[in-house]
Amino acid sequence: MQHFIPFTSQQCQQITSLRDGETKLAQTVHCCDTKANLDDTFARAQNNHVRFVIIGIGEDIGPRANLGRGGATDAFESAMAQFLNLQSNRFLSGKECLVLGQIETRDLQLPEGIDADTLRKNVERLDERVISLVSQVMAAGFEPIVIGGGHNNAYGLLMSAKLTHKKKVAAVNLDPHSDFRPREGRHSGNGFSYAAASGALGYYHVLGLHELKNSEQTLEQLTAFGGHWHTLQSIWVRRETTLESALMDIITKLNDSQMPVALELDLDAIINMPSSASTAAGIPLMDALYYVSSIAKNTPCSYFHLAEAAPSCHVAGIAAGYRETGQSISELIYAYIQGRLQSQQIG
Repeated sequence: MQHFIPFTSQQCQQITSLRDGETKLAQTVHCCDTKANLDDTFARAQNNHVRFVIIGIGEDIGPRANLGRGGATDAFESAMAQFLNLQSNRFLSGKECLVLGQIETRDLQLPEGIDADTLRKNVERLDERVISLVSQVMAAGFEPIVIGGGHNNAYGLLMSAKLTHKKKVAAVNLDPHSDFRPREGRHSGNGFSYAAASGALGYYHVLGLHELKNSEQTLEQLTAFGGHWHTLQSIWVRRETTLESALMDIITKLNDSQMPVALELDLDAIINMPSSASTAAGIPLMDALYYVSSIAKNTPCSYFHLAEAAPSCHVAGIAAGYRETGQSISELIYAYIQGRLQSQQIG
């Protein structure tokens, strides 16, 4: 299990508050045995009819390599502390999920003051680890739900999906930034442009793109690639179209592409969310949940990626950050799982 930290049953129990007469998700999800190798873990999960594998990536080298703010290191912990304390009931058993653990990043994390070039080299090393683990998860037939780290990790996830499905991937990303910046060295702002150049990204749609947070050069590159977008201002400010109409358009184009779908969400998009680039001019969490549910239910999703959450950046302190990011990510996870299960019923 090189470059991988398993999430064990003991860890699961330590963060769970049990009550008589209740069953928490922590009591029903599957965890990773430290003594088992990945093949055995996956075989056991397949026998138990697991569909979703939850993975954490605790790092902020990608945002810092993009000359941004750090802090995106502990979203996985905050999410699991909330998610695993939710109820197991008729709406979600929890038996569909394996909480696998986190990709090892501690040796890649660098202190403040390190130059961008050094950080970008470590992002490349992280790319290799993401591709290695997530490719194995996908090859075993599971849908990864990936939490934490910068949006640089979209590159590794898209590469994993391409390797698994042997074809290009169609991505939709709820994000004020297109992350299609120049390929100047790997960082959180160019995961999709690198994926496009590598042949992994075949179609790309940005929902909620902020009209003044993307350079003209980036927009030109995205246009040249054939990328599409609905801006934040067109939907939520000028009300030129509705979110529902935009999602119908996106779903049609994703399905017409006949590619596996990458469902991406940058927590920066949500109003005042503690993140690497939090914003006062964001969208409501409920709209983000509707986005996730709609795409999950109506397209052939290969994975779900929640990037950039940074609990330590909360204005009220890290404890408040843990609560808010943990609760928000838990709701987003549930929206995805429920949408995928409904998609299966429809099919």
